[in-house]
Amino acid sequence: MSSQKPADLYAEVRKSGFPVVAVAPMMDWTDRHCRFFHRQLTRRTLLYTEMVVADAVIHGARERLLGFDGAEHPVALQLGGSDPRKLAEAAVIGEAFGYDEINLNVGCPSDRVQSGTFGACLMKTPVLVAECIAAMKAAVTIPVTVKCRIGVDDQNPEPALDTLADGVLTAGTDALWVHARKAWLEGFSPKENREIPPLDYPRVYRLKARMANQFIGINGGIQSLDQAEAHLAYVDGAMLGRSAYHTPGILTGIDATFYGEAPVAFDYAALMDAMAAYAARHIEKGGRLGHVTRHMVGLFHGLPGARRYRQTLSTDANRPGAGPEVLKTAFAAIDFVAAETEAA
Repeated sequence: MSSQKPADLYAEVRKSGFPVVAVAPMMDWTDRHCRFFHRQLTRRTLLYTEMVVADAVIHGARERLLGFDGAEHPVALQLGGSDPRKLAEAAVIGEAFGYDEINLNVGCPSDRVQSGTFGACLMKTPVLVAECIAAMKAAVTIPVTVKCRIGVDDQNPEPALDTLADGVLTAGTDALWVHARKAWLEGFSPKENREIPPLDYPRVYRLKARMANQFIGINGGIQSLDQAEAHLAYVDGAMLGRSAYHTPGILTGIDATFYGEAPVAFDYAALMDAMAAYAARHIEKGGRLGHVTRHMVGLFHGLPGARRYRQTLSTDANRPGAGPEVLKTAFAAIDFVAAETEAA
């Protein structure tokens, strides 16, 4: 892993006054290849792993589950679980791997997560969540954070979110990221839980107003940098999810918009070279080009040549023996003058 790690991210934020802009942890999407790609688009955005279950970290193939490229920093490991001892052990392992933050999942509503008694169902046991945070904080020196919902099922989001927030912040959590909608543990699929329960951003704003000295970040339905900026008038961080994955070009504007960096035309030639070299390394280790390129399909959404680019990555990149030259063919389809104008 790279030794060029940031100091405590949230301490830096408190000193600098800059917000934290993040890409949300997303199952089956934010794997190491996705994160490496996203890092080429933005230097400052906080990236999250997919959720990894604590038992898997302790007993599973750690390099496969936790390994990442040093270029990904700052990068946070999201854990799933409800046993304080196991979560603490998994957090120690994650810190040793070089992660900059450990995050506890208190928001995922999938059946698999519910059967393990963690994820969104932990909203019903805030005392246990606080015990988990306290155990992890005692075990590691990097920030420990929580990502939760405003409530589940028939819970009233006012007391439910306050109770959870009070408990984990008292236990020492460094940040609380709130997906601003309820999760319904029965009746809705995980996909429906991302779309059907109504968003309630003001509920998160009220939490921040009550906890003025604590880091509160917001997640859920944020489609643009303008929307993220509007939320940051009320909270400390904004987390992009599907918008960042499906239209990753949005990430190229984050460093200038939120971190005071000078706006410059994005260097797509350098991006192509970086991704081709990364893909070559992955293939040399026995991987396939499609593992990398599947995350890049939406990059040039709406630009001249984007359809041909998508077709190349969706078909040619998944053929047996496909190599980095496929990326170069795909990029050649794009009108880069239009792409650079869009990014600027």
